[in-house]
Amino acid sequence: MTEKEKMAAGMIYDANYDPQLIAERLECKELCRDYNDLRPKDADGRKSMLHRILGGIAGEILIEQPFYCDYGYNIKVGENFYANYNLVILDEAAVTFGDNVFVAPNCGFYTAGHPIDPAERNKGLEYARPITVGNNVWIGAGVQVLPGVTIGDNCVIGAGSVVVRDIPADSVAVGNPCKVVK
Repeated sequence: MTEKEKMAAGMIYDANYDPQLIAERLECKELCRDYNDLRPKDADGRKSMLHRILGGIAGEILIEQPFYCDYGYNIKVGENFYANYNLVILDEAAVTFGDNVFVAPNCGFYTAGHPIDPAERNKGLEYARPITVGNNVWIGAGVQVLPGVTIGDNCVIGAGSVVVRDIPADSVAVGNPCKVVK
């Protein structure tokens, strides 16, 4: 099994030293740099670049620059997606956004995790768990979403939250760790 296949299967894999994964991340970094260097008024160029970077776009999309991701091809967005400045998506596993998702500035979605054992971690090993964000979700400024989390439909995640576990549909959740308050 290749390291990429292990990554896709949710197994422990070599992220730091595998030539294929390194090359794919470098290619994506080049595309993100090209995207981030585009003039803000170049709406067509920005959309075109996002279609080159991301794995799936269902409709209207706007990601303010700068934007960073690791592979791009694991990210899928629904209709009417908007993300403000400084979006970071570590997409070692699938990151799926539903329709009408709005992401405030300085947010991160991180599918990658590392072993607790330092000897394993120091070998460059990691694992990846998917992140799913439902429809009609608003993610407040500075929110960090960790591996394996699902955020249900019609949720609001308050600014500064660290989402470490699933948030059920129709919830308002805030805090570190993020908890449902309504």
